[in-house]
Amino acid sequence: MPRKMLMGITLLAVLVASAPVASAQTVDELIAKNIEAKGGLAKLKAVKSQRATGKMVAGPGMEFPFVMLSKRPKSTRLEFTFQGMTGMQVYDGKTAWMSMPFMGKKEPEVMPPDEAKMIEEQADMDGPLMDYKEKGHTVELAGKEQVEGADAFKLKVTLKGGDVRHIYLDAETYLEIKVESKRTVRGAEIEGESYLSDYKEVGGMMMAHVMESGAKGSPQRQKLVIEKVELNPEIADSLFAMPATAADSTRAAAADTSKAAAKTATKGAAKPAEAGAKKK
Repeated sequence: MPRKMLMGITLLAVLVASAPVASAQTVDELIAKNIEAKGGLAKLKAVKSQRATGKMVAGPGMEFPFVMLSKRPKSTRLEFTFQGMTGMQVYDGKTAWMSMPFMGKKEPEVMPPDEAKMIEEQADMDGPLMDYKEKGHTVELAGKEQVEGADAFKLKVTLKGGDVRHIYLDAETYLEIKVESKRTVRGAEIEGESYLSDYKEVGGMMMAHVMESGAKGSPQRQKLVIEKVELNPEIADSLFAMPATAADSTRAAAADTSKAAAKTATKGAAKPAEAGAKKK
């Protein structure tokens, strides 16, 4: 066998053997560039709390103000005003709860599991890419695609719980410009997508100030427009805690349900014995 051909085969074998490592390095390199593009690890980790204010745009003539609070390690509160009433979606690190008075619900209540899972994910101030290994996630490079005319790296993120997200990083800036997700809401699987744009510098960090979300492939999107961001404001933990009266009523309702179930089971067990006694 000619020496040149032998060298070519040897080089090919080395490249094939090192392919998985190169792929893993490529993913980590992209994430490192993403973190650097947003301001660097030190600056991002230095943000312990955040307050964002702006407006939600649900359609023509449908705009209402919102305030979003975030605090480490994993607390979030979204408060918005609609039809003169204030709604809330909150997670305190353990319990996800909401208050929706315009839906006829006067008392705050614990969120259904599907919605609770979603807000818990949103409470991660760093997002799923940063420290993904420590969080139990896996990330793969799924190629390169165009997002509204711009080249983007497509990252497949499998969260610790098994849910999959596709995060698109702009090929020039390395900032997130699109996120695709599949969620189960009330038993139905929904494919959604969010577009991030209008990045502005805040405290030496780049933050998206416009987020548009909707069903995958649909031209109709709800828009979140951030008008002001405050870094490290004083935020009391009590703002994330579910009101005691509502929490007590929820626990009481659960206890009543358990008692009723136990009572029914006891009655059911007693009936055969009673029937036997009458027969004698």
